[in-house]
Amino acid sequence: MNLPRVFLDKMQSLLGNEYDSYLRCFDEKRYYGLRVNTAKISTSDFIKIAPWPLTSIPWVDNGFYYDGDAYQPAKHPYYYAGLYYLQEPSAMTPANRLPIEEGDKVLDVCAAPGGKATELGAKLAGTGVLVSNDISNSRAKGLLKNIELHGIGNALVLSEDPAKLTAYFTAYFDKILIDAPCSGEGMFRKEPSMVKNWEEQGPEVYAEIQKSIILQAAMMLRPGGLMLYSTCTFDSCENEEIIEYLLHECPEFEICEISGYDGFATGMPELTKNRNPDLRKTVRIFPHRMAGEGHYLALLRKRVREELCQQSVDSTECDRNNQNHEHLESDESSSGKPLVNGFAYGCKVPPEASDFFASISREMDWNRLFINNERVYYMPTQLPDVKGIRFLRTGLLLGELKKKRFEPSQALAMNLKKSEYHLTLDFPVSDERVLKYLKGETLDVEDLTANKDKGWYLVCVSGYPLGFGKLAGQTLKNKYMPGWRMM
Repeated sequence: MNLPRVFLDKMQSLLGNEYDSYLRCFDEKRYYGLRVNTAKISTSDFIKIAPWPLTSIPWVDNGFYYDGDAYQPAKHPYYYAGLYYLQEPSAMTPANRLPIEEGDKVLDVCAAPGGKATELGAKLAGTGVLVSNDISNSRAKGLLKNIELHGIGNALVLSEDPAKLTAYFTAYFDKILIDAPCSGEGMFRKEPSMVKNWEEQGPEVYAEIQKSIILQAAMMLRPGGLMLYSTCTFDSCENEEIIEYLLHECPEFEICEISGYDGFATGMPELTKNRNPDLRKTVRIFPHRMAGEGHYLALLRKRVREELCQQSVDSTECDRNNQNHEHLESDESSSGKPLVNGFAYGCKVPPEASDFFASISREMDWNRLFINNERVYYMPTQLPDVKGIRFLRTGLLLGELKKKRFEPSQALAMNLKKSEYHLTLDFPVSDERVLKYLKGETLDVEDLTANKDKGWYLVCVSGYPLGFGKLAGQTLKNKYMPGWRMM
């Protein structure tokens, strides 16, 4: 590659006697990664049905390498069933190393295209709430598709400046992931086109953006909560110096250890002004040390009042850091339904949808129903006041009311398990009708529908949902979402 001389000089200074090994990695092939979506299938079960040879990624328990020159997993029906996400191996690390617990309130600040958000959602296992945000509306649309494809129902998908979110989510989240926009030095081998962007907008430009984002995220983390900051670059001004800046501006934060791997390198406090030795707890990933691209990770904890006061922090500061600004707002919507946090909760199940919902064998709290413009949503719990935020999706879209009938959504199909819906058509992966369905074609299902009722059927491949179809006689009318169809 024709790498800029100033970049090479910087890397030589950074790596010392490892510099030649780093240069040689550019002569090697890039690595292709696949992460199993444990919201739908266990890692062990996926290995049993995987259509191609896989090799475990040693530092990610549900991650695998595959031969990207020989196989195309993005064209396989299991991809359309949301059983896995295609992701560069090192990029799997941040979401893997942020310790999510069921019931957590989680924020992914810069979430598009969704590789990290879908893993965070899988860890939540349908509990708590995942707020996924990307300031770019066009990128956020891709994020929404991946959230829904992977069956994550307890999510809000936003497209806002993080600065605006601070007023809504002050001290609200238990866990926050910041995969910050960066100069991308760690991806030069995988995406050589990024070199030009680096020459036009270097690390110093991104560092100012990163400082702003990390302080905004810090305001939204509750005391005792954890925040993971990551980049895919090498420059200290985007990595260790950003963490040093946070610790100076927000002394309530401390650096935590990250569970290790032999190929991880420690952070480099010697590159910063204050040389804080705790920066060695952060992690650098270099492509010549392990089978992946370049990354940086720092895990941070926001200390609680007692810990701060023991260090003689001013009591006013202690109070500020432990306030919980979550509040409820009651009002009346234009439809007369009570508004809570900007949503008309407690809507009655519409009669045109009641028969369909009765077909779902999952315990649901209908007080979480929200209806807006004929669209029916199932909302996460414990939300603050979010009226005024720009949403792409609020909770799980169950479907739409259309002329006194209910049409279930693609998102609901992907969120369901086969066992949770009583009308299903399950095709083996070898059945040619699977590809026809994914292309939007009408299917002849005479062999599968003897003595079966007409209505909405959940179409599955090898037991995993793909979408809905409507049975009429021995023909299945295809209801697979047009924008998702296989080309």
